[in-house]
Amino acid sequence: MVCMNRDEILNWLKENLNDERYEHSLGVAEKAKEIAQKFGLDTNKAEFAGLIHDCAKCLKKEELIKIINENLKVEQCEMINPKTFHAPCGAYLAQKIFEVKDSEILSAIRWHTIGHHGMTDFEKVIFIADKIESRTRPQEMIDAIEPFLKEGLDKALLACYKLTIKSLVDRNLKICVNTIDLYNELLND
Repeated sequence: MVCMNRDEILNWLKENLNDERYEHSLGVAEKAKEIAQKFGLDTNKAEFAGLIHDCAKCLKKEELIKIINENLKVEQCEMINPKTFHAPCGAYLAQKIFEVKDSEILSAIRWHTIGHHGMTDFEKVIFIADKIESRTRPQEMIDAIEPFLKEGLDKALLACYKLTIKSLVDRNLKICVNTIDLYNELLND
């Protein structure tokens, strides 16, 4: 699956993420594995995707923009909030640094911040795990989303979007239209 063993990956993450982001990544890996098992998905792949999903999170905004401009194709609406730049850059780094070729893993990393129309169950697992891991996320957030997993991934994803959109509005941050579209799509299910 990748060129590095787990210890090498963990060392790379320790060197390239701050302490909180490293703990968050461990938490997402644990939660992704748990959710994947519940829904009959590949637990090893989910754990790995969760572990490296934020590999670009601690890069400076200028570095992220350079990666995007030189190597990636992103929609204009994705460029309105710098807090989401790390997701497409993370998928790019996963390919370059960890030599990930698995399209499911790359796509889950790519879309873990804003999502997209027609998300796969695997993508939903990483998206949800990112919001409800227990190492760094507030318990109120976990309590507001996790119970919906009993009703399925879409219900939990909708709960994530409700909290995310509210948080963005509360902080006066711009919202990518894709996020709104997916929220509306989930409401119709």
